[in-house]
Amino acid sequence: MSNNVALIGAGAMGGAIGSRLVETGNRLTVFDLDKDKVAILTAKGAMAVDSAAEAASVSDFVILSLNSPRIVHAAVFGPGGVAEGARPGTLIIDMSSIDPDATKAFAVEAAEKRLRWVDSPLSGGAPKALIGQLTLMAGGNEQDVADAHQVLRHVASNYTHMGPAGAGQTTKLINQVLCALNFLAVAEATQLALDAGVDAAKIPQALKGGRADSAILQEYMPRYVTKDYRRTGRIDNMVKDLNGAQDLARRTNTAMPLTAVCAEIHRMLTASGLGGEDQAALMEFFKGPNKEIAG
Repeated sequence: MSNNVALIGAGAMGGAIGSRLVETGNRLTVFDLDKDKVAILTAKGAMAVDSAAEAASVSDFVILSLNSPRIVHAAVFGPGGVAEGARPGTLIIDMSSIDPDATKAFAVEAAEKRLRWVDSPLSGGAPKALIGQLTLMAGGNEQDVADAHQVLRHVASNYTHMGPAGAGQTTKLINQVLCALNFLAVAEATQLALDAGVDAAKIPQALKGGRADSAILQEYMPRYVTKDYRRTGRIDNMVKDLNGAQDLARRTNTAMPLTAVCAEIHRMLTASGLGGEDQAALMEFFKGPNKEIAG
């Protein structure tokens, strides 16, 4: 079944989602301030418009793929935003990773304008979006979450309703804690293997199927070994998510000592100029400052 979908935000993640939606037969209307990013999708069959309001006016579903609560609010409720053009009952699906409390407030504001809201942040990154294998965690009204699946089934192989508005974003923070700790643990183990003279490239196969195995071990240890830093994510984006997790932990009085250390390492790498690099660049932390100069 073909759906009329608006996409607001055509960056690395939004672009991959948009590409997959077009490929699977959906009618996509896209808006982004970066016209070059929009052009990539129009070349594949999407329609470009000049505002989020215009995109929403011809769509039944509006997908947001943006970077912060401020940008999400402006794109939906600001001048020229989604709310100006959307018909009553339009379903907004926010796939951004933002603060759960902000999401709850946005859902209330949307309802006041007779719009529906589902928060559906993701795990898996752009490569998984392109093949329809994202993992999505959704928050919102049960019927709205079910209706959102009509579109999201094209990009996701795992879709779970976690609870009311904000529950998806809370689950995403938990996901990011688990991912960040795993990235760091695998990087640390890689360095130990290298220093001990073990062929680290063989470790993923050696541990496959055991308790230490993980998707991150299988994908990233080979990249750590070869210094394959091609970007599928950003260290500074992980800092944002870990900040969100720590904020939540303070509100719930939850002790998270491992997350605190992990967040500090990510902040140090960002301060050293590596914020825009992929998680593969975590290996730089284990080299120590000026290692090449000193050695």
